[in-house]
Amino acid sequence: MTGHLFIVSAPSGAGKTTLVRLLLENDAALGVSVSHCTRAPRTGEQDGREYHFVAVGEFLDQVAAGGFLEWAEVHGNYYGTARSVVEAALLAGQDMLLEIDWQGAQQVRKLFPAAIGIFILPPSLTELERRLRARATDGAETITRRLAAAREELRHVAEFDYVIINEDLQRALHDLLAVISAARLRYATQRQRHSTLFASML
Repeated sequence: MTGHLFIVSAPSGAGKTTLVRLLLENDAALGVSVSHCTRAPRTGEQDGREYHFVAVGEFLDQVAAGGFLEWAEVHGNYYGTARSVVEAALLAGQDMLLEIDWQGAQQVRKLFPAAIGIFILPPSLTELERRLRARATDGAETITRRLAAAREELRHVAEFDYVIINEDLQRALHDLLAVISAARLRYATQRQRHSTLFASML
């Protein structure tokens, strides 16, 4: 029995990282793949927790070796998901979550067509800009670049199965948990996970 593969994407500032953290706190059965990236850690980030922080040369060596399930250059930095970790978890029946951008999502869907895509939308671009400025981690030029990138990312929202509007954090978390639960309650999944029960009743 293979696990479900969930993809969560969003423009920078939409609240994806916070939502994923709360999701994992509320769902112990859900595994997460920690991505590799070449940017410097932000304040409070820890290597191996938010990301595996690596040098550009090391990252590109892994690309050449086929070590990434997906990878992309985002805002001048490289991000990638280790292929072996995800594939082993899914084969063991573990549900896995990937927190990646739309480019990575396209790559993953080519290898895992059954992956379930979830896109987090901000309530408006005005609110998105306010959140980016409130983070106080980026300069004005970086914020302008992130807003331009957000408009590009929003053009790909139709490629995802579910869309959650993060206007109220608790409501958005409830919706995200509901998507995960609904996937696990599909007939095919239930029949696999409770084969003895189904065999005795059908």
